[in-house]
Formats: sequence, C-alpha cells, structure tokens
Amino acid sequence: MNTFIEKKVWLYIVLAFAFSVGVRLIWIYQFHGVENFMWNNQFMINTNDGYYWAEGARDILNWDFQKFAFSPVFSDTAWVTAFFAYVLPFSFESVILYLPVFLSSLVVIPMVLIAQNFKKAELGLVAALVASIAWSYYNRTMVGYYDTDMLNIVFPLFLLWSLVLAFRTREEKYLIFTAFEIILYRSWYPQSYSLEFAFFGLILLYTLVYERKNLYMYKLMAIMLFAMMGLPGVVRFFIVIGVYVLYKRKKLDSYMYHTLAAAFLLFLATGGFAPIWGQLKGYVFGSSIESVGDDLKLHFFSVMQTVREAGKIPFETFANRISGHTVTFLLSCVGYAMMSYRYRVMLLGLPLVGLGFLAYVGGLRFTIYAVPVMAFGIAYLIFFISDFIKNKNLKIAFISICTLGVLYPNILHVVAYKVPTVFTKQEVAVLDKLKKVASRDDYVVAWWDYGYPIRYYSDVNTLIDGGKHGGAVNFPVSFMLTSPQNVSAKLARFDVEYTEKQFLMKKDDGDRNRSNIANMTLDSGFKDTNDFLASLHVEAKLPKKTRDIYLYLPYRMMGILPTVARFSDIDLMSGKQNRRLFFYQTNRFKDSKTLLNLGSGVIFNKQAGTIKIGNQEVKVKEFLITSYDKNKKLIRQRQTLHKDANFYLVYMKSYNTFLVLDEEMLNSTYIQLFVFENYDKKLFEPVVLDPNAKVFKLKI
Repeated sequence: MNTFIEKKVWLYIVLAFAFSVGVRLIWIYQFHGVENFMWNNQFMINTNDGYYWAEGARDILNWDFQKFAFSPVFSDTAWVTAFFAYVLPFSFESVILYLPVFLSSLVVIPMVLIAQNFKKAELGLVAALVASIAWSYYNRTMVGYYDTDMLNIVFPLFLLWSLVLAFRTREEKYLIFTAFEIILYRSWYPQSYSLEFAFFGLILLYTLVYERKNLYMYKLMAIMLFAMMGLPGVVRFFIVIGVYVLYKRKKLDSYMYHTLAAAFLLFLATGGFAPIWGQLKGYVFGSSIESVGDDLKLHFFSVMQTVREAGKIPFETFANRISGHTVTFLLSCVGYAMMSYRYRVMLLGLPLVGLGFLAYVGGLRFTIYAVPVMAFGIAYLIFFISDFIKNKNLKIAFISICTLGVLYPNILHVVAYKVPTVFTKQEVAVLDKLKKVASRDDYVVAWWDYGYPIRYYSDVNTLIDGGKHGGAVNFPVSFMLTSPQNVSAKLARFDVEYTEKQFLMKKDDGDRNRSNIANMTLDSGFKDTNDFLASLHVEAKLPKKTRDIYLYLPYRMMGILPTVARFSDIDLMSGKQNRRLFFYQTNRFKDSKTLLNLGSGVIFNKQAGTIKIGNQEVKVKEFLITSYDKNKKLIRQRQTLHKDANFYLVYMKSYNTFLVLDEEMLNSTYIQLFVFENYDKKLFEPVVLDPNAKVFKLKI
C-alpha cells in the first residue's frame, strides 16, 4: 500500500470513528442538566449489566478479591475498565459512562480495511458510517451502555478481516492473526463459541468443495480449532504459538491431515459442541418450564420466557434494527448478494448474517451481528449504481445523497432513543444509605433486575442478579415478595444461609447439585416441597443466623410484579400453575361521576362497589388510599365496601397510581411493606422509608 493510499485509508477511519463518537454524544446533549440522572457529578450508566463489570473493576482497583464474592474480578471487561480508570485522569463514573462510546467505534477500523483490500476504501467509509450507528448497534453501544457489547462486534469484524485476507493473500501471518483474534474474542465474551465454530464450519465446507488439496486451508482450520478449544486462554495462546512456529519451519506440512484430526479431537475433548447447544436450547428451543434435580424432581418457571431480548420480533422491527428501515434492509440484502458474487470471499460474512437473522425467531439481541455485513451490502449497492454515472461530480453527489438517505432514519432513531439511566439519583441515595448500615457479608433480597446495581452501590450480596436468575433461584425470592410476611421472613433466612452453605460444599457433594429449595425441603424432613412451604406458615426450625438480611423494595418493581409472581406461581412438584395471584396497576384512568375507567377493560362502578375485569364483574372488599404529607410520612385511609369480597382497590395518591389486586396479593410482603408500610415489628424493622424505594431489615 503506497503512502498516499495508506493516508487516505487512515483518514477514512478517523472520519468514521469521529462520526460514530459524535452521534453517541447526542445523548449527553439531550440530558444535559438533568440532575436526577447524575451521581458523584457524572451521569450514571443506562444498562443494569454494566454494574456487574463496574463492581469487578472497582474491586480490582481496590485490590479486593474476596472469596465467594460475586464480583467479576477475573473478567477481561473489568480489567480493561480498571486499566483505563487507573491511567486516565477521569473519575471512575466517567470511564464507565464513555468507554462504550470509544471502544464500540473501533468497529470502523476492520470495515475500512476489508474494503481497502478490494481497492474500495470509499465503500468501506460508507459502510463504516452506517454500521457504527445502525439501530441495534447503537442501542447496545451508546454512551452509558457499559457492557461486553462494546467489543462484541469489533472482535468478529477483525476476525472477518483476517479471514478475508487469509483467503485472498494466503500469507501465514493471517493464520496467527486469526488464532489470536479467536482467543481474545473468547476471553472477552465466552459466548463467542457458536460464532467461531460457524466461521470454521463455513471454511471447512468451502475447502471440501473447492480446495481439498490446498495445504493452507488445512493449516487455517487446524489453528482455528486449537484456538477454539475449551482450555484456558493462556494455554491456547502458547499452543497456537507453538503450532505457528511449526508451520513456519514446515514441520507439519507432511502431517497436516493428522494435525487437523488431532485438533478436532482435542476440540471435542475440551468442550466441543456443548456450549453451542446450550445457547441454542436457551434462546431458540427454550421451554417455559425447567426441571431440576434427581432425587427430588422440582419444576421451575424458565426465565428465558420473560426476557424481551429472547422473544420473537416482527419483521419490521427486525429489519429496522439491522439497517434502520425496511427498504434499506431489503436493498442491503440485494447489495450483499451482489458483493458476494463479485468478491466470493465476502461469503465469510454469512456466520454474522446468519446469527443476526436468527433474531427473527430467537430474539432481538442477535440483530446486532448482521449490522456490519448488511452495511457492506448497502454501501456496495450505492457504489455499484454510481459506476453508471460518468460525471465525477454527479457521482459524488449521488453517493453522498444515498449515504445521507441511509443514515437519516438511523440518526432519527438516535435522537428519539432517549434511554434513561438505570436508577435515579433518589434511588441511588437509598442504596448509599443502605451501604452505611450494612456490611459486605450481608444479603439484600430484591428482584434480579436490581441485583447488580445494589451490589455496586451498597457493596453487599444478593441472592439473584442479571447472571444468576434461573427458575430455581428466582422461585424463593419471588415467593418471599409475594407471600405473607411471616413466610417471607423465614424463607429469606433459609435461602441466605443455604446459599452460603453451598459455597462451602465440596464439588462431589450431592447436596451442591440440588437447588436451595430442594435442600431445604429434604433437610427439614419433607419429601414434598409443598409440605415444606406450608410449614413456613407455622413454627419452622430456622438455620442458624450468620449475617443480616435486608429487603429492597423499589416503586419501579410494581410494574413487573406480575412477572415476579409468575416464578412462584407454580407447583414445584407437578409444574402446574398454583396460586394465580391477581394484580393490576395503572396511572392512566378516566374518572366520572359513577365510573372509574382504569383502562384495559378494568372499570370500577362507584355506586355498586364492583369492578368489571373483562367480562367478569367482582365485588370490591375495600377501597384504600395512601398519600405522603409534607414530611414524607405515609398516611393511610380505608373504606369497606363489601365484607364478603376478595378484591381490593388501592389509590396511591402521591404516585397517581391505582392498584386492583386480590386478597392474597394485598397481604404479600411487597405490598404490605412498600405500599402501606405495614410491617410486622417482630420480623422487620425499617431502615429507609423513601417514596422511591424502601429498605427493611430482617430481625430473625
């Protein structure tokens, strides 16, 4: 590459990088001055999972590697963050806020370099501009979206770049580049297994069909398999270094088929297809019920059925997330097909396309993978059509207008996508108060959505979080939040102590392979978990107390309370729906003289004291009102309507929110403690009573 071309390529990379960064800073401009989104004089991040990596980076900087802690102190994301926080003259909050902006924008480098290998650097510039801000890529790499996604597409694009150049040049250096990229990608994102294997499978198919006698292709596949083995990254690093040295010295040329066979056997022996099948089973073939255990077979509700990113999406959403608009998406598909016909090596992008298209049946999170390849497609189509324009100025104008046309809907999305921070300043203030009274060994009972932020801001333990939220661990927490206080308190003590007990068990201990609820059942002398749960309503022998437990009850959880309840709304022995709790919340209503329309077919008849729910009409037992005075003290009022009824209407005046719920939900721990601050003084004591979130300490 001559000096002029090299300078032009790097100029395009810098332009695309600056554009990507600049567009992401729109969010900062939009929320400038919104104090409610700031903590320690900086904006907070806007993804729950980010607090997981932030916790790890914080502990690394404090050189705190506590045994049995949930902090990811050995993850690459935490170490990279800790490095930047250590060397840069910015606050830790600023580093985690802006890191995704700059790391995710690195995706433009391999895109321009791939296009330059085809002598079409300008095409690479257009593709990089589009890919860097396309809907799904922007959504998961915007400012504040501090997560592994900030490099999850950068790594496979560099892998695609090394494979493209390996195919086109057959130079040995691209063998080691490919291997290193696989090792780094796996280290950063262990779930990269499936994509790596898809690249390998495509190369294997190509070799068997077109180049069965090409030694270089066998070298490429063998070193990829060595890099993909299920061994620690350091071990794989030295293995591929050794293999590459043998390649350079021509020591394996006569034994290449044997080397490939050995690599494949080692690949199988160290993990093989197990992680791939696990991901497919979770996202594509996921069941709503998961069974756990052998000696006590229990059934739990599967979390995958409630995760939005694992759900099916409409075609328009699918197309928009990949290319910004349905028309752009369809044209991108045409362009990619044409580009692959012209440059067959671009078929190596099919694993990314395939994984991205899997989103149509397996969940919107996958669309991000197809973004860069489809960006190549639309860019190629623009330049292909422009070749028919002979006038240079008209050609430049055509390319510019088309590029702006493709970018326009994506930029509109960026402007409209005003994602708030995970927590507000007031909510974090509650967690900060909790940090001052709780110790690091204590546990906070809360739903898994809030696990990571709680651990980060309060520096405590949680039972469930964004990574630990299977049906078996969700059930006890769900049961605590939706059961009466006496049951909730006892189960909380059981679950915390059994969680700690499991850390100390040996790997071959059979109890370690059971869920906590199964061990509680068997240790309490029951063979049916329903009997164990029933025993919590009366006197139950509790485990010895080793630490304090707190309940974190935020107002924002009310919106997902029906989902929370589903995890314990199940007979663990049979897997059938069990309790059928009723809860409805709304802040959109129309009040008239005789009727209160609460929306969604729910109407309260003031004169009759009844509520119509769809086609069913039920009596209301009590109408309850809560409000806060100027000193933030809760005031409660109640009016009895029908003593023989089972439904309640609650008006939370200070929140402008109505609740419709049955008696069992009304008596749940969450409703009694958060909505009414009606706590059993023998079981709980208040720590923080804030309208945004309330914290209670367990006394048993």
